[in-house]
Amino acid sequence: MKAVPGNQTRPTTDKVKESIFNIIGPYFEGGRVLDLFAGSGGLGIEALSRGMEQGIFVDRDQKAIQTIKANLEACGFAGQAEVYRNESERALKAIIKRELSFDLILLDPPYKKHVLENLLESIIENRLLAENGAIVCEYASEYTLDKEFEELEIWRQEVYGITAVTIFRHK
Repeated sequence: MKAVPGNQTRPTTDKVKESIFNIIGPYFEGGRVLDLFAGSGGLGIEALSRGMEQGIFVDRDQKAIQTIKANLEACGFAGQAEVYRNESERALKAIIKRELSFDLILLDPPYKKHVLENLLESIIENRLLAENGAIVCEYASEYTLDKEFEELEIWRQEVYGITAVTIFRHK
């Protein structure tokens, strides 16, 4: 899998990726994944490789979009994916208009806590998470993601060096 050229994108380490998928379930029986800050597309492609049927990949960086498309093609998942160059908030608005929901939502924004909390609120408010779905949030371990969301419960929280992961699911 190719990485995005340059230093604008912070890839998820293999250790973190493996841990995430060990927690949320090693394999899926269908479903739809949203990889909102996709970077190279690694997390979303991993979900497709483990049984998700369809993926939507969003990133604002043109190099990231080219890398996602190349990685999807190389892994044989291009036919199961939609790739969009867009800001996260605008992408969510477009997804809301399509009335889609997701079994897995992957959020790995630039390390800014308020961005993550605002996105979670929008996802809940617009019912983007399927009933048995999960949201994986990756962020800097110096932050704490401890805001309470009425519809979500924290399934698991882990810290891997400078990276923290919180996984939410419906209550």
